[in-house]
Amino acid sequence: MKKQVDIFTSLTRITDLAESPFDIRALPREHWQMGDYVVCDITDAGGNSLLIELPNGRMRGVIGGESIIGALGVRHATLEATGRWEEVGADGKMHVLTGAGLFGKLTSKSVYLPPLMQLQYRGHVFRGGNKLGMEDFVSTVPQQPLNTPVVLFFGTSMSAGKTTSARIVTHLFKSSGHKVVGAKLAGAGRFKDILAMKDVGAEAIFDFVDVGLPSSICPVPVYREKLKQLLSRVASVGADVVVVEVGASPLEPYNGSVAIEMLKPNLRFAVMSASDPYAVRGLMEAYGMKPDLVTGVASNTLAARELVEKLCRVRTVNFIDPSNSPLLRQLLGRATGLSLNPENNANTKRHSTVPD
Repeated sequence: MKKQVDIFTSLTRITDLAESPFDIRALPREHWQMGDYVVCDITDAGGNSLLIELPNGRMRGVIGGESIIGALGVRHATLEATGRWEEVGADGKMHVLTGAGLFGKLTSKSVYLPPLMQLQYRGHVFRGGNKLGMEDFVSTVPQQPLNTPVVLFFGTSMSAGKTTSARIVTHLFKSSGHKVVGAKLAGAGRFKDILAMKDVGAEAIFDFVDVGLPSSICPVPVYREKLKQLLSRVASVGADVVVVEVGASPLEPYNGSVAIEMLKPNLRFAVMSASDPYAVRGLMEAYGMKPDLVTGVASNTLAARELVEKLCRVRTVNFIDPSNSPLLRQLLGRATGLSLNPENNANTKRHSTVPD
């Protein structure tokens, strides 16, 4: 007997859909909503390099004709592709907008991006006569304030180096004996970004998928309520520090600016990952926030670092260069009040003032 679905994408990781039965029923287009789980047939596998992210974070190739389950949503990426579930027509033709299983109709893409996977809608996921979406697998937790120091990573665009830098900082805190939570508060639903922090020792990891959003593009009031729930989950861990990534740029429609605003009472250190020196200047002027450090692509060469410091008067540090680790430990320790001595007992938290 043929399986109901061949591929479960990582946007189903909050569900039991891979383990428990469900029905597939076609719904008239007017009854679709953001976050709905839908099953589609892959009619065109797209470029040879395209892979699907599974619920455990592993990547999988596809074969034309396989069936796949994902969630309806919106992507608005500056460097790759844009698309919306609302643009899907009565013919049910749509695309895989991200490897995580974000489904919608492609509206534009970079010429450097291979053709996206094409899908044919088969139906929505049902149980007990009810349509299932991401929110149906999310439980409400008691709200509690976040009182933990936050180290924030935001960027001038996607693919500027935020995740790599956040992973390095998570490791620095963990190797000094501190309990770290990693979180991604805005973006388009890829699991790999927060898994990168888990892989280097984060006690727990969270993102907006955990509160039922396929991407963080949604009305601001909706996002605020979701973020309150997400930050309550972060607070419940009782960590020493939270390393936060805000995907894309705070000027893009992913609600990154709302996330930064809500984090400000706990924000101790802000790092901008930048694609080039001029982007640093542009984001600082447009958004009005000066970071404590700049890193990413704009920190790769002496020429780039000198230009950032000349244009913006902000220190630039290449986080990937291990010779910069002592400086990062010093700066992060001073900002958070946590000792980042790598010889700290892994089971003991010590607070100290790091000398200038």
